[in-house]
Amino acid sequence: MCNEDRRDAREAREVREARRGGFTLPELVMAIVIVAVGLAGVLAAFRTVVKGSADPLIHKQMLTIAEEMMEEVSLKPWGASGGHGTGCPARTDFDSLDDYDGYECMGIRPIDDTMPIAFLGDYSVKVTVARPESAWNGIPADDVRRVEVKVMNGDRVMQLVGWRANWAKG
Repeated sequence: MCNEDRRDAREAREVREARRGGFTLPELVMAIVIVAVGLAGVLAAFRTVVKGSADPLIHKQMLTIAEEMMEEVSLKPWGASGGHGTGCPARTDFDSLDDYDGYECMGIRPIDDTMPIAFLGDYSVKVTVARPESAWNGIPADDVRRVEVKVMNGDRVMQLVGWRANWAKG
């Protein structure tokens, strides 16, 4: 009987030790809270990185649009405005530099079309061609124009400013 009692006592002790090897409820709750806080921090950082990953592409597209429009405006000959006014007309009738003053369009459009390019529909462009108030670097104000091109996408704004002189004036 002695051996049997020892065996029963040993089995009872093993069962008690097996029960003591787990976690208590407060320990388990604390572990879950710690893991949740860590995971929330990692997800917040991940969200910031993912949100900013498209920014370089948007910036590059805005710069390309602004440079293209600045080049288009700057290459037009000097001349009086044809009175195209503001809005978003097709630019095929723009035959002088001053025609672009007040051009503003939501959605980027090719020069010969009034329909926006599908994947550039969220961008808008605004062009201002202005005569300076006084002479600019010794050039009379009537022979100088300040060209400003703004490209917008949401709260982002890209602005290019250039100057054009009437170099062909004889």
